[in-house]
Amino acid sequence: MSEPEQKSESNPESGEKPKSPAKPQSGDNRRGAIAGLIIAIVILCVGWWLARDLTSASKMQDCLMSGRTNCNVIEPPR
Repeated sequence: MSEPEQKSESNPESGEKPKSPAKPQSGDNRRGAIAGLIIAIVILCVGWWLARDLTSASKMQDCLMSGRTNCNVIEPPR
């Protein structure tokens, strides 16, 4: 074998700098964290709204299934 073929990749030639892994920029880390936080908040809000909506629908169905005819929700005056 000739000399260039025997050199390993761990020993760079005298004029080359060893390649270091690229560091992610701090702005990219923050953007990802903020995006994740926003997505989590949206999912939480949709879940809260869905739970309230399903609870009110369940109460209405329970009222109707018991045979009542006046199941409308009456809100007190403010």
